[in-house]
Amino acid sequence: MITKMFLHNFKSWDKTGDIRLAPLTGLFGTNSSGKTSLLQLLLMLKQSAESADRAQVLNLGDERSLVELGTFKDILYNHKGESILKFGFEWALKERLSVPDPEHKGKFIFEGNKFEFQSEIDENGAGRLSVIKLLYKFASHSFIMRRSAKSKNEYLLESPSDQSVFKLKRALGRVWNLPAPVKCYGFPDQVKAYYQNAGFLSDFQLAFEELMANIYYLGPLRDNPKRQYTWAGAQPADMGRRGEKVVDAILASRERGEKISRGKGRKSLTLEEYAAYWLKELNLIHSFKVEPITPESNLYRVKVKRSADSAEVLITDVGFGVSQILPVLTLCYYVPEGSIILLEQPEIHLHPTVQAGLADVFIDAIKNRKVQIILESHSEHLLRRMQTRIAQENISNDDAALYFCEMRDGTSELRHLEINLYGEITNWPEGFFGDDFGEMAAMTKAKLERLKKTA
Repeated sequence: MITKMFLHNFKSWDKTGDIRLAPLTGLFGTNSSGKTSLLQLLLMLKQSAESADRAQVLNLGDERSLVELGTFKDILYNHKGESILKFGFEWALKERLSVPDPEHKGKFIFEGNKFEFQSEIDENGAGRLSVIKLLYKFASHSFIMRRSAKSKNEYLLESPSDQSVFKLKRALGRVWNLPAPVKCYGFPDQVKAYYQNAGFLSDFQLAFEELMANIYYLGPLRDNPKRQYTWAGAQPADMGRRGEKVVDAILASRERGEKISRGKGRKSLTLEEYAAYWLKELNLIHSFKVEPITPESNLYRVKVKRSADSAEVLITDVGFGVSQILPVLTLCYYVPEGSIILLEQPEIHLHPTVQAGLADVFIDAIKNRKVQIILESHSEHLLRRMQTRIAQENISNDDAALYFCEMRDGTSELRHLEINLYGEITNWPEGFFGDDFGEMAAMTKAKLERLKKTA
């Protein structure tokens, strides 16, 4: 789970400061206020880690990528090409990491389950990106790879921590400077050859890549429902950007015979049953199932019943909201436990009552699946339900972090919403979800004017 992040000079953000991320993190605000950019940074790093090009510092994406950001100048604050992009985050490992002591068998140099990472990047003047510095901090020790002042193609490795505990040891022979890092986060292979006791740094790089692989994303624009779906046994990793793989995921989970725990004392459900449970709980439909058109067919139909007494119909013949929420529900229970889920506008095309109910879905998912959900939303109803559940102690302030993003003079600003034990926001921003009082006053004034005319 990512517990903290910051960024400097990224899109509309000059400096965010440290942002606390909780198991359930909500980013609210107006359009173009910068909240999506916070998700885009993580998506950019994910696709960079998954890129086959080890020399590509950042993968800014294309039409096939999770996110397409254009050029390096495009992603810089105020589009100043000479600026430095800086970002970092802290995260907790699923399992404790122990680094063996290469000089003393059976002993460990470092042990811990938390990492801190930072990277600074600029353009080298020839149109290519260059890492200025990358830093890992683990078990109170820092390991820094810094660009040499003499050459932009040479780097130095430093460990400014307590040298009585650990000190980097150069290998015998000529002292060579290191080449550039791998992408924006990795130590080059030469580290092992140039240092006698730095082989464990590859574990840090692996931890970063595992974190990125553990991120799953669903975009705001989702596929329309279909009258039939083809499944040839695919085992998708997620729902796809538009939720287009949702039926594949349900069928793959069914074939694997997976059951999902609902907590102590409650019956485990299949993925299909869990989706059906929430669709019914949210009062969208009464029942839901995926079935083959014929017993041996690879063509499937999604059938639903609006009520207990109604006939079964295809998902295309009910309200559009069912097909829009289905990928959201499925993703929360399909990804591996402990995953990080990024959601853009999960409430899109949904009735206000269902928008509010999404908060209960997310609370259930973080509790029973131990996933982390980071979402950006415009929904007042979703936020209000979160406030209610905090007041009812269904979720604590430690497990929820809610923010309001706004634009001031062309710069995005982030405000942490302070919620008391009664679910009240004590620092409610002006005009957060419009001006209700102003609308009521205007309506009352209009009513009086009309009464005067009729009189």
